[in-house]
Amino acid sequence: MQEYWQFPAIDPVIFEVGPIALRWYGLMYLIGFAGAMYLANRRAEEKGCLWTKDQLSDMLFYGFLGVILGGRIGYVLFYQFPLFLDDPSYLFKIWEGGMSFHGGFLGVVVAMFWFAHKTKTTFLQVADFIAPLVPLGLGAGRIGNFINAELWGRTTDVPWAIVFPNAGDLPRHPSQLYEFFLEGLVLFIILNWVRRKQPPTGMIAGLFALGYGSFRFIVEYFREPDAHLQNFMGGFMTMGQLLCVPMILVGLALIIYACKNRQQANKAAKA
Repeated sequence: MQEYWQFPAIDPVIFEVGPIALRWYGLMYLIGFAGAMYLANRRAEEKGCLWTKDQLSDMLFYGFLGVILGGRIGYVLFYQFPLFLDDPSYLFKIWEGGMSFHGGFLGVVVAMFWFAHKTKTTFLQVADFIAPLVPLGLGAGRIGNFINAELWGRTTDVPWAIVFPNAGDLPRHPSQLYEFFLEGLVLFIILNWVRRKQPPTGMIAGLFALGYGSFRFIVEYFREPDAHLQNFMGGFMTMGQLLCVPMILVGLALIIYACKNRQQANKAAKA
């Protein structure tokens, strides 16, 4: 009989000083934010950058707020709406956990619209700048999920399966690591490679939406749905997959839009 790795029960709190506690998941968020800030400052020094370092600091701060507020609101509305109707104060009980990427994504979109308006640039210019930075936070967040032994995968007998604490005695896919690899590492490489090719405005934002939506849609086949969403849409599609469909469609639309604009610009230059 094959033996599987028993994941150790790691305390989600790294250390506490009085009422202040540093948690693994929070640390991963900070690492992702710090990495994005470092890359943003490096790119601020490149020729043709539309913003100063101070403006980019504001941009990332607004984006961080969008992630936190949008992520919490999105989780409550997308995944715990009946609980919210029974107890509206649940929205503010952040200590009980619960964040949604898709909600955080919408929060960042709102922040980017605001920043574009404030700096008199376009939304797509801001989105193209921000998109290659986002996988750093996504990857770090998934490592945090893995350390916390949460959001585990479906049961399986693959050799690399893991038995997670509080998930029963059956081995499961380490879906957090699948997401780290695809949404974090692979998406980061793709977006930053394309960025160096001087793509038309909107292309990078479109690739991000298409890439993340597609990768998340795939990983959902290996990820265990929340207990109260096991029979969502009769098991045909998970909530995560449903929320990815608009991202994929918007990503495709942006890529087509960017390519057409480049073609029109080239024709105009030759005329």
